[in-house]
Amino acid sequence: RYTAGCGRFRHQKEDITIEHHYRVEIFIAAIDSQQQELNRRFNEQAVELLTLSSSLDPRDSYRSFNIDNICKLVKKFYPEDFTEQEKIRLPYELQHYRLDIAQHPDLQNMSTISELCRGLTETGKAVTYPLIDRLIRLILTLPVSTATTERAFSAMNIVKTRLRSKMEDYFLTNCLIIYIEKEIAETFTLDSIIDDFSSMKERRVQFK
Repeated sequence: RYTAGCGRFRHQKEDITIEHHYRVEIFIAAIDSQQQELNRRFNEQAVELLTLSSSLDPRDSYRSFNIDNICKLVKKFYPEDFTEQEKIRLPYELQHYRLDIAQHPDLQNMSTISELCRGLTETGKAVTYPLIDRLIRLILTLPVSTATTERAFSAMNIVKTRLRSKMEDYFLTNCLIIYIEKEIAETFTLDSIIDDFSSMKERRVQFK
């Protein structure tokens, strides 16, 4: 045990154990910090989107499958990707889908939605259930779009520093593209860049 406080006020505070110090001031503080970061990155709308999307998860013999949640997912997050007639037809297609997929031998023991999408294509079920196939493909774009956004913001903090705060948007965009797609940019040679720049218009001075 040790006593918190110092000086003449030291005797006025209660003794605090080492366990209490690490539990309250370190462990719980770290958990709170992580929770705040998760709340900042995943707001209520994003959490609801991921929760509803999990209704198409094929794990455990499609145990999470829920027709109401899938229809809600379409109406709330993808209203422009489906016509009104397709929204009406979707519940009936989902009912047939649930009975058919559960009995199909090639669509069992899947663990991810991407595997399910590939399985639907290989078995021809993507043609039989076009609305579900379209919805699954829309869901699969979520990780890509999120990762791209995160990479863009991270790159912006690196490229646009305090000393470059007056950088114009057009120049900043070009710098970010080169930084984010560095794998592609590394395949370009200096000669190809010079040739491309030289061919834009006639110049008095030849680069080569």
